[in-house]
Amino acid sequence: MTMPRTAPAPAMSRRHRLLVFGGLMLAGLMSSLDATVLSTALPAIVADLGGLDRLAWVSTAYVLATGVTLPLSGRLGDQFGRKPVFLIGLVAFLAGSAACGAAPSMDWLIAFRVAQGAGAGCLMASMFALTGELFEPRERAKYQGYSALIFAVSSIAGPLVGGSLTEHASWRWAFYVNLPLGLVALGISAVLLKLPEREGRPRIDYPGIVLLAAAVTCFTLLTSWAGTKYAWTSPAVLGLAAGTAVLAAAWALAERRAAEPVIPLRLFRDRSFSVACAVALVGGATGFGLATYLPMFFQRVEGTGATNSGLLLLPMMLGLLASSIGAGRHIARTGRYHRLPAASMAVSLVGVVLLATMDAGTSRVAAGAYMAVLGFGAGLSQQVVMLIAQNAAPRRDLGAASSAVFTSRMIGTAAGMSVFGGLLASRFAAESARKAPAEAMAEAFHAVFLSAVPLLVAGLAAALLLRHVPLATSPRGGSAE
Repeated sequence: MTMPRTAPAPAMSRRHRLLVFGGLMLAGLMSSLDATVLSTALPAIVADLGGLDRLAWVSTAYVLATGVTLPLSGRLGDQFGRKPVFLIGLVAFLAGSAACGAAPSMDWLIAFRVAQGAGAGCLMASMFALTGELFEPRERAKYQGYSALIFAVSSIAGPLVGGSLTEHASWRWAFYVNLPLGLVALGISAVLLKLPEREGRPRIDYPGIVLLAAAVTCFTLLTSWAGTKYAWTSPAVLGLAAGTAVLAAAWALAERRAAEPVIPLRLFRDRSFSVACAVALVGGATGFGLATYLPMFFQRVEGTGATNSGLLLLPMMLGLLASSIGAGRHIARTGRYHRLPAASMAVSLVGVVLLATMDAGTSRVAAGAYMAVLGFGAGLSQQVVMLIAQNAAPRRDLGAASSAVFTSRMIGTAAGMSVFGGLLASRFAAESARKAPAEAMAEAFHAVFLSAVPLLVAGLAAALLLRHVPLATSPRGGSAE
C-alpha cells in the first residue's frame, strides 16, 4: 500500500504555534457555539419564516451533515493535507452562516444548515489533528485540555447569546455573529499555519466513504426520531436500526479490502486505541447525553425558569473544565496518563449515583455539587482519550484516529440522548398515573440516572485494561511509521 509521503515542514517558533492554536480555538468555538446558540432563537425563526412542521430539521440537518463529514474529513486530511481540509471546512462554515442569516424561507434555511454542518465536521476533526501536528504529545495534552474551554463556554453561553441577539437585534444575527470570529481564524490559519506538504497520489476509498456516510445518516435519523417523531417499535425506527446495522457491517467488510480505508480497522487491533474509543463513547452518553436533560429536571421538578435552568449547569461545566485542564497539565508534567480514563469512569459513576438521589427537596447547593462531580469525572477523560488514540496511531493515520475518537463520542452522545429521553418519557408516563407531576418527573429522572450505572461500569472495566505506553517524542503524530 502506498501512502502519500510528507515533505519537511518549515520550523515554527513557539509564539508562531500558539498563534495558530488560538486560530484553531476560535474556529472550534464558532462551530461549537452554533450547535447551541439556536435553542433560544427557534421561536423567532418560526414567527418570521413559518414552517413549524419542519422546525426540527433546522437542528437535525446540521447534526446530520456534521456526523457525515466528521469521520471522513480526518482521513482526507491524512491524504491531502490537514491545512486544506481545515480551510475548506472554515470557508464552507462561513458561507453557510452568511446564507443562513439571509435565508428567505424555512426550506432554504435547512439547506444552508447542511452546508454549515458539513463545514463544522471538517473543523472539529481537523482541530484535534492539527493540535497533534503543532505540539509533541506531552505538551499536546495541555493544549487539548484547554480545548475543553470551547465546549464549556458554548454550552452555557450559546443559549444566552442566541436569546440576547434575537431579543435586541434579530435571529439572523445568531448566524452572522460567526463571521468576524471565522474571518480572524481564517486569516491566522491561512497565513501562519505551515505543515508538511503531501507527496504522492492518494487512493480514495469511495465505497468506504459512501457506506460510512449512509450508516451515519441512518444512525443520526434513528437517534433523532426514535421516541419523539416515531415510536420505538414503529416500522420507521426499526427500519433505520436495521439499515444502520447492515450498512455498518458492509462498511467494515469494504474497509478490509480498501487500499487506504477511511478509518483503518488495523487501528482497533491496538488495545489503547480501542479503549480510547470505548471510553469516549461512554463519556459522550453519560456526560453530554445526561447533561441535555438536566435543565428539564430543574424546570419540571423544581419549577425553575428556562434561562435559569441552563445557568444551573454551570457547576458541571466548571468541573469539566477544571479536570480537563488539570489532566492535561498532569500529563505534560509527568508523562503519565493511563489511569485517568479509569478515574473518569469511577468519578462519573459516583456523580450519577448522587444525581439519582435528587428530588423536589434537593437544595441548589447539593444539586450543583452533584453535577460538579459528574462534570469533573467527564473532564478527566474528555481530551485524554484523544491523546491516547493519537499516540497509538501511526503518523499517517493521525487524522483518522482523531476523527474516530470524536465520532465515538458523538455516537455515544446521540445514543445517550435518545435512550435516556425514551426512558424518561416512559417512566414519567407510568409514574404520573399515581403521583403528582413533579414527583413523577423526579422518579423518572431517578430511573434515568441509575440506567447510566451499568454503562459506566462497563466503561470502567474497559479503562482498567489500558496499559501505559510512553508518549511518542515526535511533535507530528503518533508512533513511528
